[in-house]
Amino acid sequence: MKLVIHADGGARGNPGLAAYGVVIENETGKVIARLGQALGIKTNNQAEYGGVIGALEFIKKTLVPVTKITALEFYLDSDLIVNQLSGKYKIKSPELAVLAIRAKNLEKEICSAVIYKQIPRENNKPADKIGNQVLDSQMPVYEIDLA
Repeated sequence: MKLVIHADGGARGNPGLAAYGVVIENETGKVIARLGQALGIKTNNQAEYGGVIGALEFIKKTLVPVTKITALEFYLDSDLIVNQLSGKYKIKSPELAVLAIRAKNLEKEICSAVIYKQIPRENNKPADKIGNQVLDSQMPVYEIDLA
């Protein structure tokens, strides 16, 4: 199964209170999960990585045991994170390097076909909305529809 993941992270202040939002769709476009989590005090870039890692952890724990994942296609509005995870940019920040390694290790446990694409912020509104909902309420979002 191919999954399409829209992920976003943000911090109110930089650093500041941070959260991420994620929308995961199957290959037919059906939303199978909406996820969001508060991250404490983080930078915007750390929050963006939080969205990728949160999605990968969910996929590993929830979907891998019940279905074969053949490809992951991530859409993020962060050019920096897309290019770091795609190997186009070196990662100079030690904090971001740790997060990138964590994401890459999770990728390997799920499948070998993982791509990251940068999209305009306005095309990532559903994931952004979840992240802001979490920041406003400090309550996680965990909605799953595997039917």
